[in-house]
Amino acid sequence: MIEILNKFFLRSKNLGNLNIGFQELRKKTEIELLFRAVESYSDESEIRYVGGCVRKILKNEKVNDIDLATNLNPEQIIQVCKKKNIKFYETGLEHGTITAIINDYKFEITSLRKDIKTDGRHADVIFTNDWKEDASRRDFSINSIYSDLEGNIFDPFNGKKDLEDGKISFIGDAEKRIREDYLRILRYIRFFLNYSKHGHNIDVTKTIKKNLEGVSKISSERLIDEFKKLFNSDGFLNLNDDEFSCEIISLIFPQFKNIHLIKNLNKYAKDNIKKIDFIFLISLMVVDGTDNADYFIYKFNISKKDQKRILFLNDYLKEKNNRNLNIKNLWKVLYFKGKESLLDLINFHIFRSKKVDKKLLNFIEFFKDKEVPILPLRAITLMTKYNIPEGEELGLKLKQIENKWVDNDFTISEKEVEKLING
Repeated sequence: MIEILNKFFLRSKNLGNLNIGFQELRKKTEIELLFRAVESYSDESEIRYVGGCVRKILKNEKVNDIDLATNLNPEQIIQVCKKKNIKFYETGLEHGTITAIINDYKFEITSLRKDIKTDGRHADVIFTNDWKEDASRRDFSINSIYSDLEGNIFDPFNGKKDLEDGKISFIGDAEKRIREDYLRILRYIRFFLNYSKHGHNIDVTKTIKKNLEGVSKISSERLIDEFKKLFNSDGFLNLNDDEFSCEIISLIFPQFKNIHLIKNLNKYAKDNIKKIDFIFLISLMVVDGTDNADYFIYKFNISKKDQKRILFLNDYLKEKNNRNLNIKNLWKVLYFKGKESLLDLINFHIFRSKKVDKKLLNFIEFFKDKEVPILPLRAITLMTKYNIPEGEELGLKLKQIENKWVDNDFTISEKEVEKLING
């Protein structure tokens, strides 16, 4: 009876752009194959879009990920995938999540569930066939909207209307929702900056501050991943105008000592901030020439490559005599540190400046098609032509030649080479 009621109530037909959005998903992906596979399991089996992809279609935004909900349990989903030869892997079987892969496109499928125990990070769940019960344990009304393949909406908490009205509403009691998963504090900030048309509800802000210490229970990986979602969203620069959101970000990420830069970007930086990558943004926020960058790297799990990018800029700030940017110095950076570090350094200056420096913009243009210079002499040449045996002397001579070549704008004559070898 519950299933029958869920199918026929709280559902609305949608026309225009909404239908077009779901039609586009059918054209771009093999999602229809997945819907048909699940629906063929039994007369009662059903699958729906849910969460972010529905929200984004409603707002005419680009859909990056497709999340789905089904009234089948995880073992039944696995049976469906095997029967229809759909590739899959178990993303989080204990929470009912399977990731199906069709033509290299990933679809995250989660069984309808009910949280029976939460600790602010994880939840113990039981599976259900009640769509409204599944919606009840979600965070915000705008994320509890479901849709079938054709775009017919199942919206038990009026999320579509809240989205249209620019209202970010927790489902049920805000404090209960937050204490179930403290990451919802950051998620609230992201959705507020992207969709809200109103000021913060004072009761919500009090509840968030009251429970802010709970964020310490969240893994650093989940925290930084959620901030990355905020950065990649259209609402990121709204941090400029929202004191409460800026305060919460600063309290959760105390290493973001330069967050004020986001509020004072020059025109070029504002126009181009969506073109920079996430690690460069992190560099802007944490690099200050102290050990703050080291502390950030210690706390958050980022790759060795990204660590080097951050530390390069931090070391640069520490070397106070090395702040004069000119073509000669930048060529050296390109050679010793590579193209990425060179552009990071120039952009670091641009984004930190109050006014746009045309000289720095010209540097970007000048170096955009330049390649890393290659030392014209190799060790084997010194060994064969100059009879230098392999070992410490060979390495020393090669280094002296390299330094001379770099200092001489990447040119060196045979006479200069001979002088260094015989010197």
